[in-house]
Amino acid sequence: MAIALLSEELKDRIRAAYAAVIEKKSLTPRWGQRQMIAEIANTLARIPLPGETPAERSNAEPAVCVIEAGTGTGKTIAYSVTAIPMAQALGKRLVVATATVALQEQFVHKDLPDIKRHSELDFSYALAKGRRRYVCLSKLDRLLADGQGDNSVLPLYPDEFELPQAAEAMPIYHSMIDALGRGEWDGDRDNWPATVPEQVWLGATTDHSQCSGRRCPNISQCSFYKAREELTHADVIVANHDLTLSDLALGGGAILPEPEDCIYVFDEGHHLPDKALSHFASFCRIHTTVAWLQDSGKILAQGAATLAPLSGIAHYLKQLPEQLENAADSLKVAEQAVASLFDDAEPNRRDETQLRFEHGLVPESLIPLAATLAGQFQSLVNNLSRIEKSLEDSLEDEFAGVDKGDLETWHLNIGGMLGRAEATLALWQAYAVTGKGEQPPMARWITLLDSNGQHGFELRCSPILAADILQEYLWPRAAGVIITSATITALNSFERFILHSGVSREARFKIVASPFDYSRAVFSVPAMDCEPGDAEAHSAAMIEQLPNLLNREEASLVLFSSRRQMLEVYQGLPAQWREEILMQGDGSKQEILRLHRERVDGGDGSVIFGLASFAEGVDLPGKYCRHVVIAKIPFAVPDSPIEASLAEWIEARGGNPFMEISVPDAALRLVQASGRLLRTEQDTGRVTLMDRRIITRRYGRAILDSLPPFKRELH
Repeated sequence: MAIALLSEELKDRIRAAYAAVIEKKSLTPRWGQRQMIAEIANTLARIPLPGETPAERSNAEPAVCVIEAGTGTGKTIAYSVTAIPMAQALGKRLVVATATVALQEQFVHKDLPDIKRHSELDFSYALAKGRRRYVCLSKLDRLLADGQGDNSVLPLYPDEFELPQAAEAMPIYHSMIDALGRGEWDGDRDNWPATVPEQVWLGATTDHSQCSGRRCPNISQCSFYKAREELTHADVIVANHDLTLSDLALGGGAILPEPEDCIYVFDEGHHLPDKALSHFASFCRIHTTVAWLQDSGKILAQGAATLAPLSGIAHYLKQLPEQLENAADSLKVAEQAVASLFDDAEPNRRDETQLRFEHGLVPESLIPLAATLAGQFQSLVNNLSRIEKSLEDSLEDEFAGVDKGDLETWHLNIGGMLGRAEATLALWQAYAVTGKGEQPPMARWITLLDSNGQHGFELRCSPILAADILQEYLWPRAAGVIITSATITALNSFERFILHSGVSREARFKIVASPFDYSRAVFSVPAMDCEPGDAEAHSAAMIEQLPNLLNREEASLVLFSSRRQMLEVYQGLPAQWREEILMQGDGSKQEILRLHRERVDGGDGSVIFGLASFAEGVDLPGKYCRHVVIAKIPFAVPDSPIEASLAEWIEARGGNPFMEISVPDAALRLVQASGRLLRTEQDTGRVTLMDRRIITRRYGRAILDSLPPFKRELH
């Protein structure tokens, strides 16, 4: 049942805030914004008022809405002027999660101050980032105390990055500590005035497993905790999808407030399911995990005597070397079994570098080995947890009998070991079962790694849908959730998003049309005597037609589904055309866009050749893009083990993976690619799709009908 929260006073407050923003910013009121405001207000009115019983809460409809708001709607204003006063009225915190850190900073530094200034709403806000965006003062102290890169601190994932050279790292670390001491830097990586090499930064930051939290001697100066302290008083917390999902994966309340106290807005919310999958996948690189266990053993052997005075952990410390050695030995045995599986696999079950297990079923020969490893890593995790707890307690004990600096170093080491052991445990637990009866199944696969001529194996496991994850961690726990994006539906339906996200069908769903006049643009399919299935002929046709399709005096964006075809077409074009093309890979995305705008500002034409990353999130309004050429319907290449496993599951249930997954996904991507053309209400231009399947195939017609209402020229 809906809760009668929407008093006339609150409605008036929302209306007044919206009217004030529109008037003071000299904007035109948009019907789409009003639709969004009403939808969000009615959704959040479902949230029970403070003091209601759990029984009353369980009878309420979910306070969740999914809104597709076309480009130009003005989503940010609509959800801000509605959700902020409603969250305040309910005593909840508003968490706005953007898709990227860049969008997060734009929202907190530009959009929110603007809305606060013009709306006459009184609210506070703060920016939330994860620990890895902040320097760890304890680590920095250890690094500088050693002077050579601090070999006494064991990196969390040494196989994922090269350790920095002292000659490169130490001057940066000294500059950082000096800037912190002078109050000229807040420890935020994004606020450091220069670019910090990745390996240098990773050496000076930490994650939750290595952080001793309130017990850390540097807690009062900790950059992360200072920033987090601001969150406790803010009405609006600006996060990103990754940080929000990381917090939920840790149980909620680790960085952000408890989910029950939060109303979440996921902007660019179509990314949410895929982002969730990445946070709940597990992996183990066998060879480098063996090396990490051996390195951990050496570190323990070098300094275990230092911790001898600590009471209660001697027994556990004594067990660690044998546990580490046994786990390493078992991994070596497992590596041989994995190599055998890889070699014996039928060619149609693997390519040169990957072996995927059909229906997620674990081979019988691997299950007992995985069970042994799961047991060993569970024991290791238990031991490390006890030691870590003792070290945390000792950091507060003035009479611990161990130097505080040594305690900090050992807490970093043990915490790092615990974090990695837990991650590895999750992988082997996922392989210690048959996988039978999982609905949907997990995707499980092995990748052959080749580094410096040496082979290694990486085992991975991932859910194939985020539905179960979000049904456990988000939908039932959050006070309210608003999902919004310009592209959520596929084939004019929310079914794709419901399948992947698990959002309740009792949630509110709304499509808000873009205010743009799509009749100002043309969607064209030129005459061609081939289809993309004949790759060679299709590339040849593009090489022949592009010089006639493109205007050399205009700005154009040409989007390809494969790098191979992009290079083939580029190399096949006349030299005078190649000089005008900026191709993805020849520079960073930002640099290509900068050069493109520079050429157009200079009165010249410019053509960008790009792949999928240029088909979404690229904003080239007005003269910066008059023509978008799309090589073919953007069907995903089925090379992802997760996508292949999902298709396999759907087929096993009697479904049609092509129609249920491939076509809706392609339709959504085509809408996104076409959306690069019209970015303001004044824009005009043309979208050309060089793929006649959109006319000749039945599924093509369904995709065509899901596009915005452009004028059509179908030859």
